[in-house]
Order: sequence, then C-alpha cells, then structure tokens
Amino acid sequence: MPAAIVALVLAVAAAVLLYEAVAASIDKAPSAWRREITADLAARPLDDPWAIAGAALAVLLGLWLVVLAVTPGLRGLLPMRGGSSDGIRVRAGLERSAAEAVLHDRLLDVPGVRSVRVDTGRHRVRVRARAHFRPLEEVRGDLDRVLQEGVRQLGLARRMRRSVRVRRPKKG
Repeated sequence: MPAAIVALVLAVAAAVLLYEAVAASIDKAPSAWRREITADLAARPLDDPWAIAGAALAVLLGLWLVVLAVTPGLRGLLPMRGGSSDGIRVRAGLERSAAEAVLHDRLLDVPGVRSVRVDTGRHRVRVRARAHFRPLEEVRGDLDRVLQEGVRQLGLARRMRRSVRVRRPKKG
C-alpha cells in the first residue's frame, strides 16, 4: 500500500510537469507557480545554502535508489501461507534452495529415477530427471504426482506451476 501511494503521488507530479512542459512548448502562458519557481531559481546564487542542501538531498536520494536497485531484496524467499495465532499474523518464507532440496529428496525416491535436478523460481518448479528402467510416461506421471504433493506440503502462499521433463541417460 505505501508503494502504491508513492507511485500515485509521483504519477500525478509527473503528469503536472508534463502538462507544463507541453504548454511551454506551444507558447502558452506559464502558470503562476511555474513563474514563481523560475524567478526564484534565477535570482538564487549557486552557493546559497538552500540550493546546496537541495543538491545534497538529490544526490543522497539518488545514491539510496542505486543501493536499493543493486541489493537482492527477498527474491530468494518463497512466501508461505500465513496464519494467525491469538490475533497475531504470522508471515514466513522458505528459501528456494531449501525447497529445492526437499523436493529433490522426494523425487529421488520415485522408482526408476536415476538422477533429478530441481530448479525453483518464484512462480514455477522445473524438474529434469533421468530414468533408467521404467517407461518414461510412468516415471513422468509418478514424478508429477510426487511433485504436486511435495509443493502442496511446502505450504507456499502461491500456486507453483510445474514442469517435468524425463529422459533416458546417454549411452556410452
């Protein structure tokens, strides 16, 4: 919600500035607030404390946005279903690597699976398996069933799309 409010305020401010820029380009008389701001900025020297403070604030805000852009955030966590206990809302997340390890161990227990690789994204689980003695369709069906049950038991907040590929190992 706070991000939506900030986005709305910034969108309105950008729309007002865009309107003023278009109005200035078609030689329309400037608004009173724009005349005041331009007159004040033209009269203010560059070494004015308010100008320096505004520039420093702009630089700090820019650096903060760069730091936020390069930090990973919580993309490595899969949100889990929340619950409430005694009126307290509980939020939890599961690391992708932990989900991959749990699903990997479950899928290796499927008969006929020689090796398996699990990749967990934010919305999808991809499974690549090698089967050796059972028909591929049977192995794929069992893998899909075990994967569906495993993802359900992880308790994730969102439904994960599943992708299962099964192949035979290369000969030689």
